[in-house]
Amino acid sequence: MISWERLRVFASVAEHGSITSAAEALHITGPAVSQHVRKLEREARCRLVEPDGRGIRLTPAGRLLAATARSMVAAVADAERDLANAADRMVGPLRIGAVASAVRTLLPGALRALTANHPRLRPWMRDGEIVDMIPELRARRLDVVVIESWTARPAAMPPGVRVTPLLTEEVRLAVSANHPLAETEPVRLAGLGDQVWSACASGTDQHDALVQLLRRHGVEPDVRYHVYDYATMLALVAADLTVTLVPRSGAVAMPGVRYLACRPAVTRSLAVASAAAGDTPAVRAFTAELARVAEHDLPPWPD
Repeated sequence: MISWERLRVFASVAEHGSITSAAEALHITGPAVSQHVRKLEREARCRLVEPDGRGIRLTPAGRLLAATARSMVAAVADAERDLANAADRMVGPLRIGAVASAVRTLLPGALRALTANHPRLRPWMRDGEIVDMIPELRARRLDVVVIESWTARPAAMPPGVRVTPLLTEEVRLAVSANHPLAETEPVRLAGLGDQVWSACASGTDQHDALVQLLRRHGVEPDVRYHVYDYATMLALVAADLTVTLVPRSGAVAMPGVRYLACRPAVTRSLAVASAAAGDTPAVRAFTAELARVAEHDLPPWPD
């Protein structure tokens, strides 16, 4: 008889394409994942994976079984959601994705309150980019995602995803204290044509919003430094290597960095995305705690 637990592990191996990634997603060790796969092969009486360079790939039989395993994982997730809704309970895992700036400023307070009020709830969190996390939400591998949406590039959500707004915040230009513009405020976006920029990688919301915003004001940005977190961008700014646009929740106090208001004003919004069919008491409580922190506990701009 094929074990459900081994099918669940195998579905993760099929989704992530490696033993190591599946182990990280399931919060178990790599050897434990390998053992589950070997036992599943004995139960199925056929090879399910085979070596592929340093990794593995599914055999034809493995691909067939993976499709069934994914369907079963989705069905169990639906059943857990329905039972939680029926009993109005908040127990078990809550799988959260979030942009990094929200992780730093909003999630600690929200999760602290949520776990204190609901000790049987087990939050699990990862940071990342919307382009990667929304497919995870739609595939039911995440329950909720904290997303960003820029003035110059509003986030477009696919069908079946519900968006709950949290806050709209100011975005400022970060420059070195030694920069010629350091004492100029507000800074005209149209006058930034000769600057070197840092941003996230091309294709991310932050990068594409910056490029589209500046192009609207006749500036073709020279983006030479691509990093994924604002603290690193600001370290480059402090070294007088780049300038960048930073939302209030992404700003950190760093010696040698000035935050300048822009003209015209630039804003970014944070919101909660969840599956329209995946509303649970845990998702609702998490969203409510985030809204509370966003309204009362968001830190001010650094001096």
